[in-house]
Amino acid sequence: MTETRPTPIVACLAGDGIGPEVMAEAGRVIETVSELFGIRVRQVHLPFGGEAIDRHNDPFPSHVRAAVKASDAVLLGAVGGPRWNASPRRPEQGLLDLRKELDAFANLRPVRHMDIDLMVVRELTGGLYFGAKTLEPDRAMDMCTYDRPQIERVARWAFRLARRRSGRVVSVDKQNVLATSKLWRKVVSELHEAEYPDLELTHELVDSFAMNLATRPGRYDVILTENLFGDILSDLAAAVGGGLGIAPSASLGPEAPGIFEPVHGSAPDIAGQSEANPIAMIMSVAMMFTHGLNRRDIGRAITAAVDSVLADGIATSDQVSGGRVYATWEVGQAVCDALGHSSTAGAEFAEHPFEGRLVTRG
Repeated sequence: MTETRPTPIVACLAGDGIGPEVMAEAGRVIETVSELFGIRVRQVHLPFGGEAIDRHNDPFPSHVRAAVKASDAVLLGAVGGPRWNASPRRPEQGLLDLRKELDAFANLRPVRHMDIDLMVVRELTGGLYFGAKTLEPDRAMDMCTYDRPQIERVARWAFRLARRRSGRVVSVDKQNVLATSKLWRKVVSELHEAEYPDLELTHELVDSFAMNLATRPGRYDVILTENLFGDILSDLAAAVGGGLGIAPSASLGPEAPGIFEPVHGSAPDIAGQSEANPIAMIMSVAMMFTHGLNRRDIGRAITAAVDSVLADGIATSDQVSGGRVYATWEVGQAVCDALGHSSTAGAEFAEHPFEGRLVTRG
């Protein structure tokens, strides 16, 4: 394994809707920690999604594709909106292409809120979203396919993360109905027995698991599942863990760059009104430093600063129940101020279990 280059390059794809607003706050946080920790990070801003369709008639143009592949990490805002509903290629197709281009197969979605501390590990480049599709006037089909290597590699992520955490993994499937889920459970069980017998593995069906996650989320730690189920369950986990506005994610492949993005969408209805919550984007920056740039110390510091800001009640309207509502830029500034006021900001999280870089740029 090799270390990241002395001046890492971050491809910043702000996207659409509130994407540019939250990306601006992410950029300020990157600049703040760069100064505090004495590093240089080069931010390269590129069009993506609907913005790229407007400028280049393609949600993921070839020059953006090349720049992304040459970067050390990809920071992504959000894409899509009704403005592009009639476009031959929707902005969301650029997102699927980006994940496939970088083989970002492991999607990590941490949820930390009160007594909840869990990690959803979602397989991201297989299943229904990437299978063959047909659409006819009165008939449609989406093919779901998984093979053993696809399942094994994402399961290894879940088991390795569990080893840093509580040692517990729950694998979620629908093996009583779906052939792909029967294979999923078989492969995960065999991998567990062969390579991770020291860890605790349980299996649950997706429908009953969703009920349990909604009513008793604190019982879970690492949740492993396939693409479609993971898409739905990770949003549910975020909802019970404080909402999409504070939910970050990392999508990682066998080598850098990884993709780091907030879970929320582009929210075009509030774009340009300084109402967007930048915390999920800022926490995605923390995950970027931890998992993408080999700087766990910076990731810890950002996490601690965010926790401090939220504890002080500095938040946008989605997190406020009575009291003052802060603008997007005010929350971002508060995080930067918290970073600057504490030289030991990350100490509390020195052993935080969502850390752990398994890949580097070769």
